[in-house]
Amino acid sequence: MQPELVAPAPESADEGINVARAVREIRASRSLSQRQLAERMNVPRTYISKIENGKAVPTLGSLERLATALAVDICVLLRDARSRKRAEIHAITADPFLAEIASMVAKLDGLQRAMFLNHVREMASGRVRRMA
Repeated sequence: MQPELVAPAPESADEGINVARAVREIRASRSLSQRQLAERMNVPRTYISKIENGKAVPTLGSLERLATALAVDICVLLRDARSRKRAEIHAITADPFLAEIASMVAKLDGLQRAMFLNHVREMASGRVRRMA
């Protein structure tokens, strides 16, 4: 009797490959609704919902159609958390302006960093406070 080969489970769901999260995040970043993505793939909207909620596992063919509909390489849908984080860091450091901000933020203490990030969030959401 041969031992069963089982891949070790990731320590948390965030560490492994998470197609559901990738589809949801990329779809949202493209400002697409589930219905719009479903129309691009010629599938029911409920299928997109099931994929994004982890209730359906897309076939290789569906992954290819998802990648095409989202205008990404299929590898983007299959990246693990570590690869996604590396890609995000690379994107930030490749932009000179963002790299400069990141180096400055790293020098702030915890309270200063929290205040800075709060202000950036407010500006991004259009809620800028006026200083008197």
